[in-house]
Amino acid sequence: MELNSFILMRNNQRVVEFYREPFEKDGIQALYSLSKTFTAIATGIAIDEGVLELSDPVVSLFPEQLPEVVSEHLSKMTVHHLLSMNTGHHMNTYPDIVSQQDWVRAFLSLEVAHEPGTYYLYNTHATYMLSAIIEKVTGQNLVDYLMPRLFEPLDIERPVWEKCPLGITAGGMGLNISTSSVAKFGQMLLQQGMYNGKRIVSATFIQQAISKQSDNSRDEGRIDFAQGYGYQIFRCREGCYMGNGAFGQLCLVAPRQNLVIAATASFASMKRLQVLLDHFYETIFYSVSKECSDFDLTDYHELESKLSTLSSPFVEMKSTARPFYDRFEKSYHMEPNNIEIERVQLTIDPEILLEIQQAGTLRSITAQVERVTRYNTFFKKDLELHLQPVFTNASWMGPQTLKIMLKYIETPYEEVYIINLEEESIRLEYSINVSFTADHYLVEGRALI
Repeated sequence: MELNSFILMRNNQRVVEFYREPFEKDGIQALYSLSKTFTAIATGIAIDEGVLELSDPVVSLFPEQLPEVVSEHLSKMTVHHLLSMNTGHHMNTYPDIVSQQDWVRAFLSLEVAHEPGTYYLYNTHATYMLSAIIEKVTGQNLVDYLMPRLFEPLDIERPVWEKCPLGITAGGMGLNISTSSVAKFGQMLLQQGMYNGKRIVSATFIQQAISKQSDNSRDEGRIDFAQGYGYQIFRCREGCYMGNGAFGQLCLVAPRQNLVIAATASFASMKRLQVLLDHFYETIFYSVSKECSDFDLTDYHELESKLSTLSSPFVEMKSTARPFYDRFEKSYHMEPNNIEIERVQLTIDPEILLEIQQAGTLRSITAQVERVTRYNTFFKKDLELHLQPVFTNASWMGPQTLKIMLKYIETPYEEVYIINLEEESIRLEYSINVSFTADHYLVEGRALI
């Protein structure tokens, strides 16, 4: 279990804070689906301002992007159904929409198999539609709209939030802010929409958002994912609730204990998040007396110590063999492969430069043997390439076997390349710790003359 950062707030005070090396305090993090809860609050603000209503039909907001025939079920879909993940879709809509240029048109074209409000289905593009609606009714994109209304009052710097191909903020994914900012957001939720004496969103909307709007227990084995779904918020045990994102990004609020937990992680499975939640319940929630205003911080210190055992730092790798090559430079033509790697070039001088030509794009990776180095490079977070910091390290596993590791500290991602060199050939093996798609490949090639 790899926990990357963790903040625990009690009584509006930060009592536990942890960052796995080389993750940095106040460094931004990709939130993935935790973005959804921020979009829900934006929707609540728009409702409070009177520019939107829960009962507004989705079809009324996009007359130019409707299908030729609007089904009865589609006509009944409202803002409330988007918020509560109860749009009536039966199957995962993501692949049918993300491959299109116009996501709104693609969403509206899909079959709505169930009457809205009768069938819960976690639906990232339902949240995207909320972002598109906010832009439609306010004339501002989601980030511009939220700057004076949420981010600035919470003292959060203007965030990077990824967009769809037409430039609409993704809404259901793609937000990048710090763990500290997530903790502030959780504190605002705990305080029923207030932060530092300023009203961000109405208490009425917060109460609706954390109430059970949909039954999400169908086929769900994780206890804290099956207590009911509100407005882009999961209800949990003991009156707690959370927003979460892929690979273990978390904002958890515990009103009875007056606690907020913000965390980022690199969990290969979201089942690991449930394991972490179980640990929180056993070590924190059940040990906090509901009657006591003071709390023995010994338990918190023990938790902080425990957290350090859940994560291993990114450290210098030591070589287990002396290499054949102090200086090396060769290019290789790769054999046909389904990931479209066409050419690889490796230079050792003594810094390592690995260049990979894939699908017409050149990727350059630098590293030093037995030394962790940092530089900035482009890497895809969720939807888009971003210039971001990466830590690299290399070691010789054998005289002709080189291992390169890369850690992108604004994401959960850690990549490993293992390169086997023969006289005139190369074998390149790749793996990544977490992934939405393929997490491993193996390609071979011959040296170019």
